[in-house]
Amino acid sequence: MSIQAQLPDQQLLRLEELLADPALPEAMRLDESQGYLCAALAGPQPIPESQWLEEVLGCPEEAAGDVGREAAALLRLLARGLEADLASGKPLLLLLYPVSEDDDAASDYVPWCEGYLLGVDAASEDWFDFLGANDDQEDSDEIAYLDEQLFPLYLLTGDAEGAAREAGEDWPTGEELEELRNECEDSLPQAVSNIHRFWLAQRGVGTIRRQTPKVGRNDPCPCGSGRKYKRCCGAATS
Repeated sequence: MSIQAQLPDQQLLRLEELLADPALPEAMRLDESQGYLCAALAGPQPIPESQWLEEVLGCPEEAAGDVGREAAALLRLLARGLEADLASGKPLLLLLYPVSEDDDAASDYVPWCEGYLLGVDAASEDWFDFLGANDDQEDSDEIAYLDEQLFPLYLLTGDAEGAAREAGEDWPTGEELEELRNECEDSLPQAVSNIHRFWLAQRGVGTIRRQTPKVGRNDPCPCGSGRKYKRCCGAATS
């Protein structure tokens, strides 16, 4: 893992150690935590600190004693650094573990992306519903843009492929698929920053948060099948 991120090396390594401590058996890994926090800080409104702390730690910080309190303090610092980095618009430096212990092993993007998507699902209101996605209406430019930026996450977790195959849609294979995966890995750091800035802009125009209950997504599926997400990838992963 590259230790050049939102915390000094020593603090980042300490957080990694704390998240693996037996006192926090349900805690996320460091890569998952960063992904989750990126989504928690985005959306129509950020997820409350108390909520994301408990989700990352796997329990209320007080329940894990000194370990939980120390880990929570470092997570707060990490979140503040992430917020500043994401708002800058520059590609985010992702904390990724290698797929294997080999020195030359490729980075494993799946846990990071799964952490991010968990944060998306934890939002108090569905992102696409907030933007007014509706089966009976043409998707807005905002919905299309957000859909495009989220696509690398769905592809790298395998959700897009699984849904496309289940729907009987064509899916690239071999070199074509590998090229698409590499493109998504390359574009993911910038896409994460783009999503954050997108939501900052949405909040800045005075959009009123709707009070309707959370329902399934109605956006076009990022796998490119042409179906709505809830009828494609959403159905496959529910």
